[in-house]
Amino acid sequence: MSALFTPLKLGSTTIPNRIGMSALTRNRSSATVPNEIMLEYYVQRAKGGAGLIASEGVLITRQGSEWPQAPGLWDKAQIEGWKKITDAVHKTGSKIYAQVRHLGRLSHPDAPEQIAAGVPVYGPSATAARGGKFRFLPGEPGYVTPTEIADPTVVIAQFKQAAINAKAAGFDGVELHGANGYIVHQFLDATSNQRTDKWGGSVENRTRFALEILKELIEVWGPDVALKVSPAGGYNDMGMPLQDTIDTFGHLLREVNKLNLSYVVLMRYSPMLDLEFDGKKRATQHDVVTTFAPFLTSTAIFVNAGVTPTEAEELVGNGKVAGVFFGLNWITHPDLGRRIEEGKQLDNAPDFLTLYGAEGVDPALGYTDYKEAVY
Repeated sequence: MSALFTPLKLGSTTIPNRIGMSALTRNRSSATVPNEIMLEYYVQRAKGGAGLIASEGVLITRQGSEWPQAPGLWDKAQIEGWKKITDAVHKTGSKIYAQVRHLGRLSHPDAPEQIAAGVPVYGPSATAARGGKFRFLPGEPGYVTPTEIADPTVVIAQFKQAAINAKAAGFDGVELHGANGYIVHQFLDATSNQRTDKWGGSVENRTRFALEILKELIEVWGPDVALKVSPAGGYNDMGMPLQDTIDTFGHLLREVNKLNLSYVVLMRYSPMLDLEFDGKKRATQHDVVTTFAPFLTSTAIFVNAGVTPTEAEELVGNGKVAGVFFGLNWITHPDLGRRIEEGKQLDNAPDFLTLYGAEGVDPALGYTDYKEAVY
């Protein structure tokens, strides 16, 4: 595994190896504020050999998420909570980016945080996503028809403020969440973006929102800005025909390549995230690395979703990608990097009952309670 364990310069930061920990929603904060058990969770994995950690998706403003204990980054208490985590991660020699996200149409108007926000559920268009399950609300309702965002620049400004807050919290950079059906992806996809103004319609217009956000993040962070995309779609009712997908993401990444980002994460097709509606799978299956790497000629590419350690070594070793983000394996193996380096078996299966925590259950269960770590 020699290729995976070589340093890599990303923006102004050098990471010690090519093994990243993907952003993973875990739903363990204290009313959106990072807490001590989250600190333990991130430090475990930093000690366990993660060269770069992408934080779980951090909400840039108060929203009614399906996961009410997802952390935010819009107030002082949240900044201070994250600062404890970033300081501790840095002491291990690891680096950490804040993955900033806005849910868009995937919030619910009856969720307490959405009510407290005092604004409706927004999306690029008044087009609902199928699916969703707000388990903490009576009847476990799904997604609703959102209100069309009148002025997308308001949300762009919220992303910029979150980037400012991430710098105050001690992160090494920010990763824009443009994947998995959240607001950036909603603007990109022609099935969720039905606008007829400059933010919708053509490929140039549908990619405008993502590109304008990235430019604002760069104003704050310079070269330490990254982007995650999932062109294959599927999750949260996303997906276009193949040619539309290539045209849209090809244009986006061609323009992104001009911005000198620290890296771009290409999320591969994942059967686990391919939802079925009316007897038909939602995703557009194709090889995202082969298809889109040619658009990123001067940008570091990371790949994510279902990559094995052996495959990761091959992809990095032959120069197809600069690094690999692992997801579920970091949940069940907090020492994943050490295990890969020492050739140890990956033998823990995730417990999906405790993946996002459970009411009345110790939050450490399935989160920080892995005692057999080799570090």
